[in-house]
Amino acid sequence: MKVRPRLLVISLVVAALASVAIGWAIARTGNTSGNDNGNDNGDTVIIDGTDGPLQPPSIETNAVVKGNPLPDVAVQTLDGTDVPLLSLVGQPMVINVWGSTCGPCKQELPDFAAAHLTFGDRVRFIGIDYLAPSDREEAFARDKGVQYELFYDTDGAFTNDVGIAAFPVTLFVNSDGIIVRQTGLLDEAAITEHIESDLL
Repeated sequence: MKVRPRLLVISLVVAALASVAIGWAIARTGNTSGNDNGNDNGDTVIIDGTDGPLQPPSIETNAVVKGNPLPDVAVQTLDGTDVPLLSLVGQPMVINVWGSTCGPCKQELPDFAAAHLTFGDRVRFIGIDYLAPSDREEAFARDKGVQYELFYDTDGAFTNDVGIAAFPVTLFVNSDGIIVRQTGLLDEAAITEHIESDLL
């Protein structure tokens, strides 16, 4: 059977275009069903430095730390002073890991600021920035309404020990220092729900 070369070329081009379209569609939807990283939603986003539409990563990369104690590492203040993370244990905590280069992190900061106003007398709110200490980072958070404690993971010890590869991440920690929930992107309603169900 003789196949016309022109028809063969057209068929191959159509097949290639269909493959690209299907691959693009799969990449856009991502893998949000398994949540193998222990997050309770599919909204963890890999840092891309943009403020565009938020898309979950196609591969879940964060370690599952729910049920683990906080790691015995130090974080730093703006002036570079080491603060042992375990020295902060003693009351329920919400630890938000963020950075100004992460679009979703920027989106949720005002929600954490609002939740802090509601629960700050009963729950300790802590921001841990994965970037180096700087006045710019501090001012960025304050401009979003954040009034709670800010620390910096200067050497990456905290991020490494908790197994974080995609941001944002929030850890809900009980008064004994045990991580009872880990999440991705949150709004004020979700923060409130998790505090009331897991910490109070």
